Amino acid sequence: MNMPEFMNSDLYAWGVLPLLIFVARIGDVSLDTLRILFISRNLRYWAACCGFFGVLIWLLVIRQIFQQLDNPLCFIAYPAGFAAGNIMGLIIENRISIGKVIVRIITRREADDLVSILRSRGYGLTVLDAEGGTGPVKVIFTIMERSDIPRVVETIKKDNPNAFYSVEDVRFVSEAVTPYRLPGASRLKIPFLSRLRRRQ
Repeated sequence: MNMPEFMNSDLYAWGVLPLLIFVARIGDVSLDTLRILFISRNLRYWAACCGFFGVLIWLLVIRQIFQQLDNPLCFIAYPAGFAAGNIMGLIIENRISIGKVIVRIITRREADDLVSILRSRGYGLTVLDAEGGTGPVKVIFTIMERSDIPRVVETIKKDNPNAFYSVEDVRFVSEAVTPYRLPGASRLKIPFLSRLRRRQ
């Protein structure tokens, strides 16, 4: 069976084509999720690339669907791919971990050990004395790369498992002390996309 015959066969129309639409839609929505992420991180060139290829895939998929209006599997594959693409986009976002975040740590006990550990790893900290609902507390602020969150959270739980902490995205930072910016620190720690952002 040659290619034109295969593309006109029932196997292609009811099996291969819905699968291709499903996979293409995953790619389309994943790229759109990354595009929004890159826009929020001011990575405009990467956002533009994701937008271009995302729309290109969408046009190709829509073209195939309009050629198969009598095929219900194509209509099912399209929204199924959209749903799966959202999940895949979030997984990719968590994997690449670009951008900076601010971490707030509130602890009722003395935080000297935790502060010393974080500073020894190169993080810039701001430590404040504050009053909580049950008495005096220490409040620690630090800005870091998103990729550093698991290691810092593990340190917090190990040193002070009862500490309260929150993480919030930061779009712009005028100045921050993070490990890769310290004198003598290895630049291999810089995420690839973070280097691109500074060039822009």
